[in-house]
Amino acid sequence: MKEISAGLQAHLDSGATSLCWCWRLARADGVKLGFTDHDRDVVFDGTTFEAAAGFTASEMRDSVGLSVDNLEVTSALTSERLSEADLAGGLYDDARVEIFRVNWAAPDERLLMRSGSLGEVRRAAGAFAAEVRGLAHYLQQPKGRLYQFTCDADLGDARCTVDLDSAAYKGEGAIVDVLSERRFTASGLDAFADDWFTRGLATFTSGPASGQAMEIKSHTNAAATVTLELWAGVRAPLEVGQTFVVTAGCDKHLATCTAKFANAGNFRGFPHMPGNDFVTQFARKGSSAS
Repeated sequence: MKEISAGLQAHLDSGATSLCWCWRLARADGVKLGFTDHDRDVVFDGTTFEAAAGFTASEMRDSVGLSVDNLEVTSALTSERLSEADLAGGLYDDARVEIFRVNWAAPDERLLMRSGSLGEVRRAAGAFAAEVRGLAHYLQQPKGRLYQFTCDADLGDARCTVDLDSAAYKGEGAIVDVLSERRFTASGLDAFADDWFTRGLATFTSGPASGQAMEIKSHTNAAATVTLELWAGVRAPLEVGQTFVVTAGCDKHLATCTAKFANAGNFRGFPHMPGNDFVTQFARKGSSAS
């Protein structure tokens, strides 16, 4: 049950209210942004809630049990702090969201109505629609280990133990030619075999996407040309000369763990588990000798 402060309760009881909605986003990198549907900025709790024309939300839905409650926020991308490039680049993925009902004439009179995280974001024609998911959705995420053929550790983590800072598994390069928003040729990686960085990670160290890490879909080294393709586009267009660091990739199979990383002792999968063909087998009576 929500507790309403005496000041806000008195304001509600007055019959003439000056209320607005305020949304605060806290990104994983520590940046906090505030927005309001009021026509002027509202300031409280060390956050300036920017007046954003067209910033609206759907009704809040609460349900009994552990089903996920959500609502949707829509707005035009009019804020200098909220750009389509940042949304596309994943800076707002799973950002924490707090939604307040505020007396804009006296911001200390406010009530936290809902907290959750940012879910799916759709963008089109300079506007966006963002799903705000209730905290119950974290209870529906897989936890613990999975009984499966492939390894469930992340390459280089404490369970895997592979040292990705080793020269054998890490390279530095620069973009030579941009082929598409996700594909480019690179220098500095000629010593690495074809497919070595497939499923690995590329972290940009210069240019507009500096600091952003992206998964590598494919790596080819053919005819003295190294080509990398990312799974998704970066937050800003790729540029010739842009530098990056890449780490080796792993397909999570025991053969790769053994041959590429010599790390079979730390393999975290179950390569000898019986498959569906074993489950469906049944005993057959053998032929008897005459």
